[in-house]
Amino acid sequence: MRRLIRNLSDHFRGDQFLSMLSGVETLASKVLSLAMVVVILVAVYDLVHFLFTDLFLTEPAGRFTTTLAQIFGLFLNVLIALELLENITAYLKKHVIQVELVVVTSLIAVSRKIIILDLEETAGIDLIALAAAILALAISYGIIRRVNTSDRTEP
Repeated sequence: MRRLIRNLSDHFRGDQFLSMLSGVETLASKVLSLAMVVVILVAVYDLVHFLFTDLFLTEPAGRFTTTLAQIFGLFLNVLIALELLENITAYLKKHVIQVELVVVTSLIAVSRKIIILDLEETAGIDLIALAAAILALAISYGIIRRVNTSDRTEP
């Protein structure tokens, strides 16, 4: 029993444990990226199906019977999924979370929410919260861009 405990404790020390954690992180990232590819393919299928049905199979033919906000929302869903896949891919390549990509993805997600927002059913406090989120994300993005630009120009 002592030998088993000693062997286990040896595996949870130093470089072996960190190597095992790195392997788990890489595996989880790869599974997430494959799942995101499936989500993107399904979202693109839904978008194409929705557009085809809305344009050609409903009356009047050749015109959108839904609002453009709904269509833009579907497009932005695909764009957000692609950005998330890019975040995962960047992590797999560099093993670093790129904060700029995360903030840009968040800006796209909040923008999508605003585009599809039904102003008649939205409370004023919700609009204030969205405005605060956009302001915070925009300031964050500006700071990150400034830091990244200054890092590139320094020798």
